[in-house]
Amino acid sequence: MPDQRDLADLLWDGREPSSRGPKAAFSRAHVARTAMDLADAEGLQAVSMQRVASELGFTKMALYRYVSGKAELIALMIEEAVGVAPDLDAVPGGWRPRLQELARCLAEAWDLHPWLPWITVGDRIMGPRELAWTERALTALNGLGLDDHERMDAVALVFGHVRNSRSAATAGTQTWTSGTTGAIMREVVAAHADRFPSVAGLPPGAAPDAKGEFGLHRILDGLATLIDQRRRAN
Repeated sequence: MPDQRDLADLLWDGREPSSRGPKAAFSRAHVARTAMDLADAEGLQAVSMQRVASELGFTKMALYRYVSGKAELIALMIEEAVGVAPDLDAVPGGWRPRLQELARCLAEAWDLHPWLPWITVGDRIMGPRELAWTERALTALNGLGLDDHERMDAVALVFGHVRNSRSAATAGTQTWTSGTTGAIMREVVAAHADRFPSVAGLPPGAAPDAKGEFGLHRILDGLATLIDQRRRAN
């Protein structure tokens, strides 16, 4: 595991590749994009130091000029894949449409890179491009009477909902899926309808909202209620 301070320096200070030996053939961004494209095409499990080096046309040892190991490579991939956070100041209508736009853009970025939602969890160092998404979301909630903890909790709810919606859209063992297991599971549930009457009663087209609009609106409804309570109290 790399030193977390070194990882922060890499993401935030743009630590340059080692100057020893011949001039670096690529930028770190190019290395990150190569690894990102590999993960997009074949899944994150396909990304290894050896495979990325091979895609770039040099040896695994040469890759260590750019990153100290896979953890640094993953961190650079994330920073490349998250893209530029949307400018929510340009969205009219206040905090709610701004958070809706942020959620839409976040879902779009995560759909482009299906491995991204599941690798951006846990205690880890984030880069400036990734952190900008949280900054924009928090800023959208400024001046509404919410304290710092409430604003951060609200942002975490929105991000968590978008992440969970990506899972619901690809779940493979539920009766409402359209995958290969769906038809079999519907037959199983129909045969045991006495034990699972509510599930058995679902129409064939009943499926979770793949875009997550229902859940997002319910989260924002609750947040609107809290904001209204704060305003009435002041």
